[in-house]
Amino acid sequence: MSQENQLSSEFVKVSEMQKGMRATGFFLVRSMAVKTSANDKMYGDYVLADQTGEINAKLWDVADPSQCPQVGAFMKVQGLVTEWQEKLQFRMDKFREVNENDPVDIGDFVPTAPEPLDLLMDELHSAVASIQNPDIAGIVGKILADCQDQMAYFPAALRNHHAIRGGLLYHTVSMLRVAEGMLAVYTWLDADLVNAGIILHDMAKIVELESTPVGVATRYTRDGQLLGHIQQGMTMVERAGRELGADPEICTLLQHMILAHHYEPEFGSPKRPMFPEAEALHYLDILDARMYDMNKILSDVEPGGFSDRVYVLHNRQLYRKTFDSQA
Repeated sequence: MSQENQLSSEFVKVSEMQKGMRATGFFLVRSMAVKTSANDKMYGDYVLADQTGEINAKLWDVADPSQCPQVGAFMKVQGLVTEWQEKLQFRMDKFREVNENDPVDIGDFVPTAPEPLDLLMDELHSAVASIQNPDIAGIVGKILADCQDQMAYFPAALRNHHAIRGGLLYHTVSMLRVAEGMLAVYTWLDADLVNAGIILHDMAKIVELESTPVGVATRYTRDGQLLGHIQQGMTMVERAGRELGADPEICTLLQHMILAHHYEPEFGSPKRPMFPEAEALHYLDILDARMYDMNKILSDVEPGGFSDRVYVLHNRQLYRKTFDSQA
């Protein structure tokens, strides 16, 4: 292992890496674990990311883990692109932290929601303003006011769907957009409850996860591990409803929507949805998550080809069709 103050000024992105290439690039450290090899030497097991994707990386023969790149660091790294079990891997040889003289902006290297975050936030506030029931509007508005600074950049997950800068905001607004069409069909649903459930269902991700200010989730918090965002979200509603003196039934309905939105006990929901708006919330959530994951996975698949099996999609392979009707 060696650390250098100067590396080559030319760099490649994750999507441009090929087996056998000596590469220099700017990367965020998405994850890092110190492990022990078969010859009883420590090594760093990394996931490095830029705006084009992620790659597993190895830093061999680690003497002092505290001197290695840590989670959330923005690094300039040089090494060799290898292959392990038919997947590219990056052997890190030299590294240093990015400094102000480097011709890069960290914002350009963080996978980010595909729409301007300020406009997404405006759309979210418009949705809150459209809620007519004063108790529902009060609870949602109070919780959002407490969380909106983090909401402006927070990812929606440590891994998997919407684990990007602004991912929580993008996921929420995407669901609100889909719900608009659904509510036009199922006009008997309570739009205030549906929209409130969408806005609140994942809000407690901001206390379940730790994130860098640029929107890179680094780990679960202690309370996130012990309680999870479902329980923490219910607590947010209970606290806001009590402070506002809101109708107890409304508080319970909103809490139930949060409680049941994962649908299955093994995914954290001890109750399945027990009224239509809660059922709608679950399917809006799962639809948006699945569409995001599928689109992301298929972006790396050639037309006419299949993806690897995807664990979060029940170990399915995905097929990318060869035609585009919108072209």
